[in-house]
Amino acid sequence: MPDDRIRLIAGLGNPGAKYRNTRHNAGFMAADKIAAAYAIDLDIRKFGAFFGTGVIEGIRVVLAKPQLYMNRSGLPVFRIAEHFKISSRDILVIHDDIDLAFGRLKIKQKGGTGGHNGIRSLTDAFDGGNFSRLRIGIGRDCGQSGDASVTDHVLGSFSEDETRCLDPILKNALEAVVTILSRGIMEGMNRFNKRKVSFHINYLDGGRDGSSLK
Repeated sequence: MPDDRIRLIAGLGNPGAKYRNTRHNAGFMAADKIAAAYAIDLDIRKFGAFFGTGVIEGIRVVLAKPQLYMNRSGLPVFRIAEHFKISSRDILVIHDDIDLAFGRLKIKQKGGTGGHNGIRSLTDAFDGGNFSRLRIGIGRDCGQSGDASVTDHVLGSFSEDETRCLDPILKNALEAVVTILSRGIMEGMNRFNKRKVSFHINYLDGGRDGSSLK
């Protein structure tokens, strides 16, 4: 039988030009990549989000970018899901992850917040973490410690070296989303969670190697 369920894909980030190129907005960037690839116009402004509907590999989707700040992004996603009668098991959230090496992807089905304010907000809104996640690694600076340093890193703009690497990373994220939709979450995990990356990023504080996609 055909699968008529609608999927909701939500890319997380902070709204406004100030945050456009920051590491914390990797989810927004991935959503924009998906929108461009599948001609999905994010022109509906409702429920505290920009979103649009489309079809990806025969699967009907709602693609959304919440327009409240990251720590309040759960409510817009919840309202969209409620409006379209989408179960939390049919939601895929795309977000940055400081604990993953720069450029790495990790797909996860359900789980905790991992210290991510956006995921915490979603977990609160849905009364649990019964939604899938695509995590995009943004890495850490060498010698980074303390909450202030973490905040500075995630809210900082991608470096020139990182920016040069973003296109293949976002293409990889797009491929991961298509795989999840068309082949299932387990196939996505098997294919992308072990995929190696080899981006070499230099930082002023001594440098660190991130890890071409293989």
